[in-house]
Amino acid sequence: MQGDDAELTVAVRAAQGGDETAFRTVYRAVHPRLLGYVRTLVGEADAEDVASEAWLQIARDLERFTGDADRFRGWAARIARNRALDHIRMRGRRPAIGGDESELAGRAADADTAGEALEALGTGRTFALIGQLPQDQAEAVVLRVVVGLDAKSAAGVLGKRPGAVRTAAHRGLRRLAELVGGDTTPGQRQSPTGASGPNASAGVTQLRARTQKDM
Repeated sequence: MQGDDAELTVAVRAAQGGDETAFRTVYRAVHPRLLGYVRTLVGEADAEDVASEAWLQIARDLERFTGDADRFRGWAARIARNRALDHIRMRGRRPAIGGDESELAGRAADADTAGEALEALGTGRTFALIGQLPQDQAEAVVLRVVVGLDAKSAAGVLGKRPGAVRTAAHRGLRRLAELVGGDTTPGQRQSPTGASGPNASAGVTQLRARTQKDM
């Protein structure tokens, strides 16, 4: 992770100097996770359009940005959130997250390692799970686990205190564990990726542990 952050920091600074190849590197590194965050706010149908608007602003304002890779992710997430909220206001509807408690459909491929659990946060099933959380919990989980922000950076995006973000992320992950547990047969625990068995709840547990670490 540290190596990736160092490379992203270098790429951001090169992009600020007009290096188009470096900007493409930044885009490839940040866009998938940023798109996942936007998807939780506006839904699948509008996510690409809103993310594109965010990247137009990122490109336009990049020269004024200062900081390292983590600051850049937070800055980009804040821009994306603002564009998403503008989109929601124009459409006159509520954010996509914070849905009902309806039964989930479809399961991702079996996986049980921590790395695959994190990767699975990009799958439809896990975003469906996150979509059932209250808005503050959903955003905290996605910013901390999917976008990869620490509590302070996530708090800056949401305009909240770091402690409030940590609490919301912890409660969100605990609720995810409950949703996962409620979607299994007796005696089994299912991971966010869809795996079942005695150690299948490790994914949510490890995700919860990750949100409790402040960088």
